[in-house]
Amino acid sequence: MRITATYINLYNVCKRELWLHANEIRFEHTSDVVYEGKLIHEESYPQRSSKYEEVELDGIKIDFYDTKNKVIHEIKKSDKVERAHEWQLKYYLYVFEKNGIVGVTGILEYPVLRKTDAIVLSDIDRETIRTMETEIQAIIENEECPPLEKKRICKNCSYYDFCYSTEEEE
Repeated sequence: MRITATYINLYNVCKRELWLHANEIRFEHTSDVVYEGKLIHEESYPQRSSKYEEVELDGIKIDFYDTKNKVIHEIKKSDKVERAHEWQLKYYLYVFEKNGIVGVTGILEYPVLRKTDAIVLSDIDRETIRTMETEIQAIIENEECPPLEKKRICKNCSYYDFCYSTEEEE
């Protein structure tokens, strides 16, 4: 099984969504929030498509890679799940490194918030990623969907109706 950066992100957001996504149960196409994020991604830095490279490598797809300065740029709409975004970008760095591309750093960008964070990969991060990969594989291969974990971010999730369809009104 190939672990993707999306799996790393979802692992850090919601194990249930990870399992559903990996098992081809998807609702992102119905979400205005997801659509808005795509628009921000496409429209925030229009000059980048001519300046930076798009890279696909071992289950990751990077839209903006600055080959000259060895910097991966990752654009996100909101920092509500910033930890997941950081791990997704660290996974990009990890995959590059595994493929012999060393010395790469990352910049996590939130254009709407006018905020950027520099991301680097440490030895502890590498070990954590290997642990995540093992746990992700176990979650995905499990025949049962993980139980619902009620979180504040659930209301804006494209899986909300699916997950809460049998829940009692509060």
